[in-house]
Amino acid sequence: MNGKQSSTTVREPDILSIDAPDSASLPPINSVLTVPEVATELRCSRAHVHNLITGKVPGVRPLPSLWLGRRRLILRASLDEWIRANEHVPGSVL
Repeated sequence: MNGKQSSTTVREPDILSIDAPDSASLPPINSVLTVPEVATELRCSRAHVHNLITGKVPGVRPLPSLWLGRRRLILRASLDEWIRANEHVPGSVL
């Protein structure tokens, strides 16, 4: 090098020009549950939670879930709504 600075400009990465999602629009981390967490909360086995998700339990509507790769995840709001929808009042007929 001859002591002169290069006139080459450094280009900013293009990734910075992409709008990132607003952090307020993302759900809090504790609002997404794994199958073992749901099983613990419902006091049942993981296999039973998978049966709930796939609709294999008679008299109970399927538990909504989503896939993340090979993992099944359940939104906290969906679980709470599912529990309310499946509550029975004593003496009521299905």
